[in-house]
Amino acid sequence: MKSIIAAGLGAVLFAGAGVAAFAQSRVTEGKNVKAGVYSAEPYHTQALFTVSHFGLSNFSGVITGASGSLKLDPAHPANSKLEVSLDTGTILTPVQKLTDELRGENWLDSGKYPKARFVSTKVIPTGANQATIEGNLTFHGVTKPFTLKAHLVGVGVNPIDKAYTVGFEAEGALKRTEFGVSAYAPMIGDTVHLTIHGAFELKP
Repeated sequence: MKSIIAAGLGAVLFAGAGVAAFAQSRVTEGKNVKAGVYSAEPYHTQALFTVSHFGLSNFSGVITGASGSLKLDPAHPANSKLEVSLDTGTILTPVQKLTDELRGENWLDSGKYPKARFVSTKVIPTGANQATIEGNLTFHGVTKPFTLKAHLVGVGVNPIDKAYTVGFEAEGALKRTEFGVSAYAPMIGDTVHLTIHGAFELKP
């Protein structure tokens, strides 16, 4: 399994002309994406979340530990399918005490509910390299409809591990109280804004 350290060292080794050549050859046209089934790449797939902190400021953190698959059909984008999970126990903020609290029973209760899972039910192309993805989100033991607005970031061969990779960014929002996470609501915001950075590698 790849390691973050190895990836970092590899990035240094590929600095300069190698990375520049990769950047120039990177394809961003959706029509050029290879059809097939892709696996979520866990080290570069993450969900950034932001909530209101007493209406005075916004506070953010990240959840990682991705697994799942993406079925891509560029010729017929509506036939594409996404199924991805994140490990709630990986939630991380800049404050260790808060990170521990968020993993605990009053918030995510990651010991009891270790995964947040999204399964698409409909993909609606909305423009060049863009789509609305409708589906169901299972979080904190509750399943509800959830919608993502996604766009293609890039596609090509990763110069480090040589994996054919597609990258997306998606945005969505949820009401945490609807999923039973009600601590300090509404003083700490009920609406959780999500920005998801997803990397997927083509399966052989």
